[in-house]
Amino acid sequence: MSETQITDRISEAELQERTERITEASRFLADIRRAVAIRVVGQERMVEHLLIGLLTGGHVLLEGVPGLAKTLAVRTLADAIHTRFRRIQFTPDLLPADLIGTLIWDEVNREFVPKLGPIFANLVLADEINRAPAKVQSALLEAMQEHQVTIGEISHRVPEPFLVLATQNPIEHEGTYPLPEAQIDRFMLKIRVDYPDRDEERQILRATVTDDLAPIEAVATPEQITAARALLSEIYLDERVEDYVLDLVRFTRRAGELDSELAGWLEYGASPRATIYLARTARAHAFLEGRAYVVPEDVRAMAPDVLRHRLVLTFQAEAEEITPEQVLERLLAAVPVP
Repeated sequence: MSETQITDRISEAELQERTERITEASRFLADIRRAVAIRVVGQERMVEHLLIGLLTGGHVLLEGVPGLAKTLAVRTLADAIHTRFRRIQFTPDLLPADLIGTLIWDEVNREFVPKLGPIFANLVLADEINRAPAKVQSALLEAMQEHQVTIGEISHRVPEPFLVLATQNPIEHEGTYPLPEAQIDRFMLKIRVDYPDRDEERQILRATVTDDLAPIEAVATPEQITAARALLSEIYLDERVEDYVLDLVRFTRRAGELDSELAGWLEYGASPRATIYLARTARAHAFLEGRAYVVPEDVRAMAPDVLRHRLVLTFQAEAEEITPEQVLERLLAAVPVP
């Protein structure tokens, strides 16, 4: 879809005016990228999608084997922003109170008062999230969905902007607790973090002479993030691209209308929440590209991270060792692009 086709729907002057405002409002994102690149070699896609989570306010789950800079990337992103960051190491003995806080006795006033936990931060890194038991996950789920936590009988709002960035290791199962489907669905994106290529690994080798982190300066503010989020709604989503989003999600639920083999792989598809998230992240991807309108390539770029954790595969697919990535590749190839 070209800019000419877009200007058939909105005026060229309006499109230009929106583009200028987006270009101005998105400058700080380039500064964040440069700051992150000081410490994190490669992993451009991971960093880009972390920024999309930041722009949309959608929680992000990072999955990859140990040593791929998942925690470092999140920590560096937080260091590049003038905001409050907390890292919480999830363990099997973690309690809900260790996360959200608890009530303590005030001897002076003779009453219980809340002592707020580390969840009260703007950016929260839930490291190895699948190591904590169900009660902790339930407490985290309230914060993720409602942007509040309940201590005693009182609900407390978490600070805004609020974003949970979680990591998990896909190859280690001892001492882990699979995340409930409801909680997995609350993550807007599930990013698969892969190994660096040979040249990137050589750069990592040369850059890490010591364990000391390279210093970086905070280059962005919460106000800039809030202003950028407000502009996302102004990014034009054409009805034809809207139909494409709807078709991609719909055919995860009704794959038989598209591909009989694909239907045999899918037990359950994605919910309307996925439709909302796919459109929202496509707008954010266009924002990062400096465009005031969404094109199908934005949707295709975000579809794997939005959909992979929302697909439940059949026993047949598991027996054939079919992965969600293969299902999505087949889906993207089958659904007509506008």
